[in-house]
Amino acid sequence: MKGMQNQVSADTQGADRLGFKADQVVQEFGWGDDVDDDVRTEIEKITGNELEDEDYGDVTDGVILWWRDGDGDLTDAMVDVTTLLDDGGLIWIFTPKAGRDGHTTPGEIQEAANTAGLQTTNTFAVADEWSATRLAFRGRGH
Repeated sequence: MKGMQNQVSADTQGADRLGFKADQVVQEFGWGDDVDDDVRTEIEKITGNELEDEDYGDVTDGVILWWRDGDGDLTDAMVDVTTLLDDGGLIWIFTPKAGRDGHTTPGEIQEAANTAGLQTTNTFAVADEWSATRLAFRGRGH
């Protein structure tokens, strides 16, 4: 039982590090059968709201983008996820860890971010199979 408590704590800690807060609206892009449902659930617990899908048409406080190598043009995806984002909103890209199918290198993420007017700020393991990289607008506002 003690080991189970540690696992739950580790899952929660990963989502807690994303910086989302109660009552925020978070839009999710790139959902697929391979996403980590524990991370999704923890974000929903933190915000108190269900994640909104790609068709959501109102302003959001944050975005998560599940991205796998081969999903298309990463720069275009980054631009798309920022269209309804409130000033100061959080942007996270979740990619499979190195050695997993669909892994996207940090260099590819950085290059796409630069082209999209963004920058990468930090990366950490958000789940067993996924890394999280925070994207921020370069300069002030967007």
